[in-house]
Amino acid sequence: MHLSNNTILITGGASGIGLGLTTQFIKEGNTVIICGRRESLLQEVTAKFPSVIPKQCDLSDPEERKALCAWISKDYPALNILVNNAGIQQWMDVSDEHFYDRAQKEISINIEAPIHLTSLFLTLPSLNTIINVTSGLSFVPLTKVPVYSATKAFFHSFTLSLRHQLKGRNIEVIELIPPALNTDLGGKGLHDQAPPVSAFIESVFAQLREGKNEIAFGFSEAMVKGGPEERQKAFERMNP
Repeated sequence: MHLSNNTILITGGASGIGLGLTTQFIKEGNTVIICGRRESLLQEVTAKFPSVIPKQCDLSDPEERKALCAWISKDYPALNILVNNAGIQQWMDVSDEHFYDRAQKEISINIEAPIHLTSLFLTLPSLNTIINVTSGLSFVPLTKVPVYSATKAFFHSFTLSLRHQLKGRNIEVIELIPPALNTDLGGKGLHDQAPPVSAFIESVFAQLREGKNEIAFGFSEAMVKGGPEERQKAFERMNP
């Protein structure tokens, strides 16, 4: 993909990895649209980066997903890159009283939303790149986040199929596979000892410049390259 002169939608682009991508894509000379549920976060980003185009949207709602695509189709028809980044992570046990309701919410945001958005945005004639953000937990689950890990494994598998299906349409499908990073994903303070988002973003753009379509970093790179024995050892370390 070309790293400049694009029109890009980044879901969940106001925090964490999404904000890191937003920041770097702006530096590379792109038009960046971000969407998210929290208006306050969107305002914080636009205060820092006035060129960012914000759109409040609850991606758990199919009608809002449709409205988002319709708005972009009308007002930003040159959009050519969709970044499916938005996701939620919940630490929970299957015996929790509200486990199923919470699981449904994760499935809605982490699976249903990106699949639906992909289907909707593929109708845009200008679309030439889809970037899906999965996780190192796609390969080795953290049992404290059982549904999150499973949704990312699903999304990794879907991304492989999507890339294969879209070959004939010249639409590039790129997978970003982050490890745990120092973000508030799952709750404040849970990942304070993890690598900074900035290090991951720097690696992402270096690998994009090399033309890679599967981009991992740190732990996730080791899991992508690792065999069954290495992944089993990682599972045992992570889930004592």
